[in-house]
Amino acid sequence: MTKSIFREYDIRGIFQKELSENTVKKIGYFFSKEVLSKFPEAKYISLGYDARTHSLILKEWLTSGIKKTGLEVLDMGLVATPVNYFSNYIDNDGKKVDASIMITGSHNPPEYNGFKITIDKGPFFGEDIYALGDKVLASDIEIEDNIQPINIHTKKEYISYMIREFSHLKLENKSFVFDCGNGAAGTVLRDILEGLNINSHIMYEKPDGTFPNHHPDPSEIETLEDIKEELSTGIYDLGFAYDGDADRIAVLSPKYNFKGDVLALFFSKFIENPTVIGEVKCSQIMYDTINTYGKAIMYKTGHSNLKVKIKEINASFAAEVSGHIFFNDKYFGYDDAIYSTLRALELVHNNFNYDEEYENLPQLFSTDEININTTEEKKFKIIDDLKVSLSNPPKDFPLIKDIITVDGVRVVFEKGWGLVRASNTTPKLVTRFEADTEDNALFYQKKLLELL
Repeated sequence: MTKSIFREYDIRGIFQKELSENTVKKIGYFFSKEVLSKFPEAKYISLGYDARTHSLILKEWLTSGIKKTGLEVLDMGLVATPVNYFSNYIDNDGKKVDASIMITGSHNPPEYNGFKITIDKGPFFGEDIYALGDKVLASDIEIEDNIQPINIHTKKEYISYMIREFSHLKLENKSFVFDCGNGAAGTVLRDILEGLNINSHIMYEKPDGTFPNHHPDPSEIETLEDIKEELSTGIYDLGFAYDGDADRIAVLSPKYNFKGDVLALFFSKFIENPTVIGEVKCSQIMYDTINTYGKAIMYKTGHSNLKVKIKEINASFAAEVSGHIFFNDKYFGYDDAIYSTLRALELVHNNFNYDEEYENLPQLFSTDEININTTEEKKFKIIDDLKVSLSNPPKDFPLIKDIITVDGVRVVFEKGWGLVRASNTTPKLVTRFEADTEDNALFYQKKLLELL
């Protein structure tokens, strides 16, 4: 095990090599001790796990660590990450959840797994995770097997909730295609769609942690090839694709792939006086448009950061370009791709035309997210050095209108902007550029990257 598995937003590593039995048991033990230190009357931690081939054994190891502290484990079985989050807000067979752990590798390769952790309905992240890692690394405690949990029916309650909340949808003359990617979305999607009488074709529904059809990352163009082929038949009005644990979504029409910032703009039109939080990678179009009828706030990338900010300012929702959508309007403020799907279908119910609305937006060119490899030791220093360089840029550098440093460096130019930020989860720099033309976007890209 290395300390690197304890990351900004979650714990993530390779099964057995980094997530060994001893390590995982200690993670369960020391996290439970943290829960008890904050809430001495705590009784229950809920666990869910995704379709990875090693998720079940990780659940048993975590359970042993948790139960050594005297806390009980509420086991909801194979579920999507948002179902695990949902357990924090409901009566789980009469048992109040004090914290939750979702065992998931999300969109990472099959050999990876990890834990997304919630305590008292809020994300457990940043310094708390790093401190947990220090305790795990320093301890030589031996934890015996104790794997008997209490089974709960969170998935059933989640399905019933979604059907009840969206019972008003009338979509009889529409048809939709869904790509579960052999991930956890397939554990709930069919029951919800059938309960709402929505005409649907579900692809790769059966959870399979080997991901035999394609990698479960809807932000990568190649993983959308199959659903695009289905949409090209003209049978379906919209398509939806999910990542491995169903907290991230892609929404497509036969013509377009609507990224998270565009979806945020669409959703905001149906909320009165919306306050929307976007990450630093979101299009300027999103911010400018929403600010004409509501309030758009730029903030840090990262699901944990955005969940905290939503609660802090009571925002309507937040969005990341990658497809994390966090609805606080009529929901609980966490990223849920299934709930976001139903909100997207609700727009269709309200006669919203995705293609027309998209084509009516100002047309800018955006580069794809471009990652630059570096090291954990160097990535933040590079950003600090870039800030210094921008304070006295070369004479041939394009005119700077503003520099935003809420997360990395977003440089606003006369006809667009460029972003360079350090990834919080990998040894990479993340860059994105947007301008009125492709030539200008590539020009800004060239000049800003020359300063690195």
